[in-house]
Amino acid sequence: MIRVMLVDDQAVVRAGFRFLLEQADDIEVVAEASNGPTAVELARRHRPDVVCMDVRMPGGDGLAATREIVADGPGAPGGLGPGGGTTPAVLVVTTFDLDEYVFGALEAGASGFILKDCEPEELIDAVRRLADGHGLIDQAVTHRVITEFARRKAPPAPASDLAAQLTAREAEIVRHLARGLSNAEIARELVVETSTVKSHLGRAMAKVGTRDRLQTVVWAYQNGLVPG
Repeated sequence: MIRVMLVDDQAVVRAGFRFLLEQADDIEVVAEASNGPTAVELARRHRPDVVCMDVRMPGGDGLAATREIVADGPGAPGGLGPGGGTTPAVLVVTTFDLDEYVFGALEAGASGFILKDCEPEELIDAVRRLADGHGLIDQAVTHRVITEFARRKAPPAPASDLAAQLTAREAEIVRHLARGLSNAEIARELVVETSTVKSHLGRAMAKVGTRDRLQTVVWAYQNGLVPG
């Protein structure tokens, strides 16, 4: 069962999302919050798999809450604690498409975003995909995110110590991922099997501590792995 927490300052929105999500037999809404600080507290208490987060809320910053929830993973002081499960995936739910708040949330560690006027099936599918670790899944949106990160980032800083832990092949695959290529496209580019790409990418993500493809792209830009 996928455990979901809803964070929105409007009770009617939370009620609507709860109704839609609980139509799926594999999704359970375990908590609701109307502001960021409460969301952080409830995430620690209920340990959801996915947090549907409105980043524009009075009475609490959704961006700060996203950052704290993502950082407050297993083993963190005061957090989930040993054996407390994986870090929740944050799904930004917004009416504003790709604006500065959404990019701020992605930089803070959110795994994807979806518009509030999406179809019910799209919301359910997004929750399932984030719970499975797939991150942002719309290819067109992914390309827009990558383009914006490339545009807005300062010249890359020297590669981090984590980047130095990657093998040459792992780093190469992460750079292709940051260009917006799918696993199949990377495999064709490198003339290898798709399973080989998945294996190298999985090891790279484990080394740098990212939970999905989107956050691996964000990490690559933030750590100077992508050429300017």
